[in-house]
Amino acid sequence: MVSRRGDADRGQAHTLEGVVASLLLLSAVIFALQMTAVTPLSASTSSQHLENQQESTARGILASAAESGALERSVLFWNETAEQFHNTSDAGYYTSDPPPNDFGHMLNRSFDSDGIAYNVYLGYLSDSVERQQRRLVYQGRPSDNAVRATWTLTIYENDVLYDHEGNPTTTRITQSSSYFAGNASESSVYNVVRVEVVVWRI
Repeated sequence: MVSRRGDADRGQAHTLEGVVASLLLLSAVIFALQMTAVTPLSASTSSQHLENQQESTARGILASAAESGALERSVLFWNETAEQFHNTSDAGYYTSDPPPNDFGHMLNRSFDSDGIAYNVYLGYLSDSVERQQRRLVYQGRPSDNAVRATWTLTIYENDVLYDHEGNPTTTRITQSSSYFAGNASESSVYNVVRVEVVVWRI
């Protein structure tokens, strides 16, 4: 009797251990499924990562273009006769192609790939010291997930305009009768241009 009762107790113990082990295994599976339902590679996180990357790239382009002088040359890339930037569309800004200068090449290398669009705006002071804005590049209406980067550029009275090949002319900006931004200062500063790059995924 004692032997049979001991065997029964041991059998119940083994059965209980099996049930507990099964419950632990089931709990582990459920926990693992819950963990994989929300991961760092979810759509929203991935999208945010791309937006941050695009913003960082735009900031880098502006900084590099400003340091090399390419940004200033692009802003002064003005066709005095046509009263608009060189080689632009009838609207007076670049649409399908970037500006044919160093700044445009930098934009092209960084953003002109499938699914990426960008606009470039130039904000400046008018004669009445009010901010105005002109399009330099316009590829459409930005999406809600568009990112922005800006750079402030100071234009001086002795700065000259650049021709269609990117070479400096003998025409100082103060001698231009058609340049988009007027002389907004009584000092050696001609105007302050705020260059804004807006980037988004189509």
